[in-house]
Amino acid sequence: MTRFDVIILGAGPAGSAAAVTARRAGLSVAVIDKARFPRAKLCGGLFTGRAQGYYQEIFQHTLDPQLFEPRDRFAFHLDGTPLGGSEHTLPVYLTMRWDMDRLLFERAVQAGASDYSGCRVTELDLAAQRVELDDGTALEYLILIGADGVQSRVARALFGQSFDKARIGFALEVEAPPQPDNPVVRIDFDAASWGYGWQFPKRGSTTIGIGGLQAENPEIQARLATYRAQLDDASTARVKGHFLPFGDYRRVPGRAAVLLAGDAAGFVDPITGEGIAYAMKSGQLAADAAATAIRAGQPDTALRIYARQVRPIQRSLRLACVLRPLIFAPRARPFFRRAFASSTTVKHAYLSMLSGEIEYPRLMWLIARRIPAAVWRRLRRA
Repeated sequence: MTRFDVIILGAGPAGSAAAVTARRAGLSVAVIDKARFPRAKLCGGLFTGRAQGYYQEIFQHTLDPQLFEPRDRFAFHLDGTPLGGSEHTLPVYLTMRWDMDRLLFERAVQAGASDYSGCRVTELDLAAQRVELDDGTALEYLILIGADGVQSRVARALFGQSFDKARIGFALEVEAPPQPDNPVVRIDFDAASWGYGWQFPKRGSTTIGIGGLQAENPEIQARLATYRAQLDDASTARVKGHFLPFGDYRRVPGRAAVLLAGDAAGFVDPITGEGIAYAMKSGQLAADAAATAIRAGQPDTALRIYARQVRPIQRSLRLACVLRPLIFAPRARPFFRRAFASSTTVKHAYLSMLSGEIEYPRLMWLIARRIPAAVWRRLRRA
C-alpha cells in the first residue's frame, strides 16, 4: 500500500493546478488519469484573460505563443443578423487542449507529483480512504480531490450522480480546416437554445461548435449541421460531443476530506461555457485547503476551508445564472438584440468579462443601469 497526502483524480487543468499547488506546499501527491497525455479533449479552447491570470499565478510561467494564440477581433450574430463586432479589445487566447493539457500535466510531474496517468480506477473506497487501480496498485490518501470532469466518479460516490440531468448542458464540436485569412472570433447567440455557437480560428484548424442546455436542444445534431452550413463548412470533420455543467455548480463541493474541483464541481461559466479558468483556480484552492487541513492535523476539515475559499467563484456563477435569461431567454431576445447591437458599452462589458478585466458583479451593475430605461420604453410602446 502506497500512501499520499493528496490523491487527485483527473489530470486536466483543475487536477494539474491542484498538483502543482500541493507540491509547492510540500505535500506528497499522486495524480491519476485513465488517459495518457497528450489525449483528445472536446473543448473550444477559449482561454480567457481570467484564465491567463490564473495560469501565471499557479504555474508561474508566461503563455507560450506557440500554444496560445491571441485574438482581439470579434463578430456577434443573432438570428442570422449581425450585431456588430469589436476590434483591438483586450485579447483572449485560443488553444488546443491536446497541447495545453499535456503542458500543464508535465508541469505537475516536474513539480514532483507521482504520475499515474494511463491508469483506471477499479475501486474507490471513501470510507477507507483508498483507491485501487486496474493494475492492482492500491493507494491511500489523507485528502482526495476529484478533478475528473463532468461525469466525475468522485461526485457519483459522494452524491449518487455526477450531475443533474435536468440542468446539464451539452455541446457538439468539429475541428474544420484552418482559415488563415479569417482571424475573427465569431459568436452566434441563437445557434443553440439557451446557448450559442462559436467559430474559433486557430493556426491549424477552425473549431466550430454549438452548446446549450440539453433539455432545450433535443435536435442538437441538426442544429450543428445548420450552423456549419451557415458558416460554409462542408468538411468531413468528425463530430464530437460532451456534457457541459452549464451553471449547475455544486453549492457544497465535496464532503469532509473529499473535494471537487473544476467541471466535477460544475464550476463552468453558464453564459460563455468557459471552464478552464475556474478549473485552475478551484484546483489551486482545493490544494490550499488540503495543505491547511493537513498541517493542522485535521484532514476532515478540508471541505470547510475549501467551501469558504470558493465562495467568490460561486458568487460569480450565481450572478451569471441571473444574467443568463437576459441573453438567452426567447422573451428577452428583442431587448438583447437592440441593447447589444446599439450599445458599445454592452459589447465592451461582455468582452471585458471575457478578457478578465471585470468580473460578474461589475458586469451585473453595468447591465442593471441600462435595464430600467429599456424596459420602460418597451412598456410604453406596448
